[in-house]
Amino acid sequence: MSDSDGHAHPGERRSVHRVLLTLTDSEGNQGRCLTDAAHVGEAQLEGHVRPVLLGQDPFDRSRLWQELARRQRGSAGTLGDRTLAAVEQALWDLAGRRLGLPVWKLLGGMRDRVPAYGSTMCGDEIPGGLATPEDYAAFAEKLVADGYHAIKLHTWMPPVSFAPSVAMDIRACAAVREAVGPDVPLMLDANHWYSRSEALELGRALDRLGFHWFEEPMEEHSTQSYRWLAGQLDTLVIGPESIEGRQQARAEWITAGACDILRVGVPTAGGIGPALKTVHLAEAFGMDCEMHGGGAGTLAVLGAVSNSRWYERGLLHPFYDFDEVPPHLTRAVDPIDAEGYVHLSQEPGLGESLDLEYIEAETTRSW
Repeated sequence: MSDSDGHAHPGERRSVHRVLLTLTDSEGNQGRCLTDAAHVGEAQLEGHVRPVLLGQDPFDRSRLWQELARRQRGSAGTLGDRTLAAVEQALWDLAGRRLGLPVWKLLGGMRDRVPAYGSTMCGDEIPGGLATPEDYAAFAEKLVADGYHAIKLHTWMPPVSFAPSVAMDIRACAAVREAVGPDVPLMLDANHWYSRSEALELGRALDRLGFHWFEEPMEEHSTQSYRWLAGQLDTLVIGPESIEGRQQARAEWITAGACDILRVGVPTAGGIGPALKTVHLAEAFGMDCEMHGGGAGTLAVLGAVSNSRWYERGLLHPFYDFDEVPPHLTRAVDPIDAEGYVHLSQEPGLGESLDLEYIEAETTRSW
């Protein structure tokens, strides 16, 4: 479930509405992308997607993406980057299925497995959950035992009664470091609630604890605040995660010296192609670019590049079985092996094994 600020926490099982975007070419080949209902609906399909795609060659992904991107101006917010990402991923899936190859091979085929880091849910006030620094420490020990190569903490955020709290964040980070020892890479996502002085205090604590990266402690639209912070810390500053502007905004962060590691996500960047451009942009500056979030599109990019170190697997919680396969899939998208690696699918397309019979039976509306 999600709290009033949209942060995920464990809760009772409930049904959610999602959209399966399906593109079909003249030969009957299909490409699919499962996405949130807020991003692909009747307004987006009728107003933008169908007018651009119908009658076109599905292999002309770049041209079709550019035509959709141009429509974002004046679209009154109905055509966001997540809509572009869903369409573009479906086009990649179609291409892979039509050619009989996984998308990560079409993109370059750099590697067929990626080490995973465990990314926790935000802290909570649930007894035995992630309510105390000791809870985080115990959970971190379990994640290391499960094979994860590194751990990223999401600490407490409003509406948790005491959040945000630099002191509590430092206590949690210190407890985890003590629990897992000095050799496990640790990261902190502080969720941009802090001022410059608070971010610096927390960052210097991470320096003392030997953390690998520090993520989103401040509002990311203030590039100069991140330049100021990165220049004072040994811990690597990673970003941006959530600002608009795709690879263009990230180029500004690099040239401003606002980050040590670049950050990009396939859904928020507008698709696989823009995310890949961002990773290559970082490579040109000798930087790593870590992918935000998981999923089939993210794995496709990770399988084609060398300067992304990990796959983010989560969000994880002591009360949540992340390995349980949801009913709309026939197998997990990102199963982790005993050595902490996620293996890329060898199936054609994106490799997301959708249970189409289940989805058809549960479909409430078609456009």
